[in-house]
Amino acid sequence: MTYIESSAVADADPCRGRAYYAAPAVAPSAERACRGQVDWMELGDLTVTEIASEAQARQARASGVRLHPPRCFLHLMLEGEGIARQDGREVLLRSGDFTLCDGTRHYEVSCPQGSWILVLGIPTAKLRRHIACPESLAAVAMRAVSGVNGLLSGFLRTYWRECRHSLDADSAERIGVAVLDLLGAAYAQVPRTHAERSSRGTAHRIRILNYIHAHLYESDLTPAQIAQACRITTRYLHYLFSDGEETVTRYILKRRLEACSQALLADSQRGRTVTAIAFDHGFNSATHFGRVFRAQFGMTPREYRARAGSVARSARRDMAVPATVGC
Repeated sequence: MTYIESSAVADADPCRGRAYYAAPAVAPSAERACRGQVDWMELGDLTVTEIASEAQARQARASGVRLHPPRCFLHLMLEGEGIARQDGREVLLRSGDFTLCDGTRHYEVSCPQGSWILVLGIPTAKLRRHIACPESLAAVAMRAVSGVNGLLSGFLRTYWRECRHSLDADSAERIGVAVLDLLGAAYAQVPRTHAERSSRGTAHRIRILNYIHAHLYESDLTPAQIAQACRITTRYLHYLFSDGEETVTRYILKRRLEACSQALLADSQRGRTVTAIAFDHGFNSATHFGRVFRAQFGMTPREYRARAGSVARSARRDMAVPATVGC
């Protein structure tokens, strides 16, 4: 059996291109039978790893091993079957199926000979913007038979098979954004009863984050209004966010700023003013928007937009083929 430390495969000092892994202390005559291929690349700050098993393989993370930043791992079966285990749950994955594992806690993924698996490493803080509480969804089977699950599975498999080596960094990052959007849509279909099996606080947090994202661009979205809509006290709302990196107010602000930054770069928004874009995303003061945008990105919205345009023009010039001068 081959043991693969998940941090080595998908996070810590990965090597680009194809490589081989092998179990330690294997007799020379058996070494070939305990090998597999690893192909690694990145989509922005997401990592993508393909593991091709030439023998039975087991991917495991020991408890107490820390990732920087903390990551969750999406395991998608490209071919064959695999078993994922975490938090006392066990799920059988067939070709096209996928599941999440929390990289900060012990998990195992076992694959028989001839299996191919795609591992997508996602910073947990980033994943929370799309899935309210990913920890509660570890080792939940996501079947690729139809619907959004099938769309995400097919999208990832097509990307990996046909265009992973032909994308520039900017295109790869945009693909990563699309993957996260599809992932959030897929897990939004998980029955509500599953979330209710977790702690009461987790269930409340899921409900609150869903409400925030549904009303993110409404200018009157405040902690008091959220608490009232979710039928909890404002004090309890702040308590639910106290163990995270962001307060509820900061969470709302950062999500709005990220959406504005994307809009400022979008070709479809090129003719619109900075103020109009800000107001569309829940801000009601151009001065306040300019101040918080600069604090987040280190420049004003106009400078951000102009700099991105300059970089794009420079890239186009670099890609231009010089004309040939005839004799």
